[in-house]
Amino acid sequence: MVEIDRIIAAIGQAASLDELEALRVGHLGKSGDISALMKQLGGMSPEDRKTFGPLYNGYRRDAEVAIAARKGALEGAALEARLAAERVDLTLPAPEAPRGTIHPVSQVMDELAEIFADMGFAVASGPEIEDGWHNFTALNMPESHPARAMHDTFYFPNRNSAGEEMLLRTHTSPVQIRTMLAEGAPLRIIAPGRVYRSDSDATHTPMFHQVEGLVIDKGIHLGHLKWTLETFLKAFFERDDIVLRLRPSYFPFTEPSVEVDTGYSFQGGRRVIGGSGDDAGHSWMELLGSGMVNRHVLAAGGLDPDEWQGFAFGVGVDRLAMLKYGMNDLRAFFDGDVRWLQHYGFSALDVPTLSGGVGTPA
Repeated sequence: MVEIDRIIAAIGQAASLDELEALRVGHLGKSGDISALMKQLGGMSPEDRKTFGPLYNGYRRDAEVAIAARKGALEGAALEARLAAERVDLTLPAPEAPRGTIHPVSQVMDELAEIFADMGFAVASGPEIEDGWHNFTALNMPESHPARAMHDTFYFPNRNSAGEEMLLRTHTSPVQIRTMLAEGAPLRIIAPGRVYRSDSDATHTPMFHQVEGLVIDKGIHLGHLKWTLETFLKAFFERDDIVLRLRPSYFPFTEPSVEVDTGYSFQGGRRVIGGSGDDAGHSWMELLGSGMVNRHVLAAGGLDPDEWQGFAFGVGVDRLAMLKYGMNDLRAFFDGDVRWLQHYGFSALDVPTLSGGVGTPA
């Protein structure tokens, strides 16, 4: 006859996981004594099964509970012993190698913040999971607007409580609306952050980084936009020979809208921003989109478009990093290759400053 109390006591005294496993097999395995009792139930009369069935099931349940408890105790003790043996003295200096580096995207984000802070811009942020009103409608793109087809958008299956579709933001422009509604005018902000579109090749990834700029005040015109962009690009690329060309374009959230091209030259087999583009259209590179904020967007932001004017611009942070530091494949930014980071990364001590230089490699 099975002595369940003796079995439970033996399980509780098991000194190792191997010993505990041997007890489990001896009592609950296919040839175990408790398993043998369970097999006897099939040959019993209905009356005996009513008597012995609950008893034998209770034996098995008590043994399983005891084994699980002892296993947890043994594993906990082993973990405590291992943690005690692997203790690290945090007062020792960090090893010289391996040495971490700052990702180029993080470095360029810091460079942008430093440059625009010098021009009086604050850094604003917003959610990456947006609703359709902030991402599209408030930016002059209602549901029937063809501009929505320009964005390969990642939509969520459910709508929010207001009935708005939910999505991963396709640009950082919704931050404009949220900041205008929260702070009013005048306003001078940049909004760097991650954005998402369904696209992937050497120069496009489903997730990338963008910085949006917005200025709202009285008497703002395109001349202010051009000066701001020239000042920014000269500081970012650390060159004084930056030349811009503004071409008429179309964006639903700006009117008039302009594409901004910059002159470039080839040096060391790669394109380097700087130098003048000629009138025939050679040596010009499209860099960013911009324009005067559309009246409908100002109104959606809670501002009177007859009183306030503004300009906005947007540029890819990853593309700026590629142009400045000579990278030719955007996909490498997200591969997590330590060799790539060691080559293109930045020391944590290389903090961008206008006085010391905003782009000193590690």
